[in-house]
Amino acid sequence: MNKIMQMLVKSCKITTELIDKQQLTPLTIKEKLQLQAHKAMCKTCSAYENQSKTIDSFITKWFGTNNSAPPEKMSEQKKKAIIDHLHKK
Repeated sequence: MNKIMQMLVKSCKITTELIDKQQLTPLTIKEKLQLQAHKAMCKTCSAYENQSKTIDSFITKWFGTNNSAPPEKMSEQKKKAIIDHLHKK
């Protein structure tokens, strides 16, 4: 039982990393369990998650960040020019 608790309950540093990670990519089931177990006991990390989400929404609103927009693509000609330039140095 103690080993299971150690696996689920991680440090605040690891928990904040998981909070930030979940905003960029889906968490694994294990990571989700670790995050929920830690937040159930740690009000500071729960507050951090709320603040992080608020800050992210403000940045998105103010700077028009749209993560769903497709990335811009560079033309093959431009890629070749950059590679040629790098090989000359």
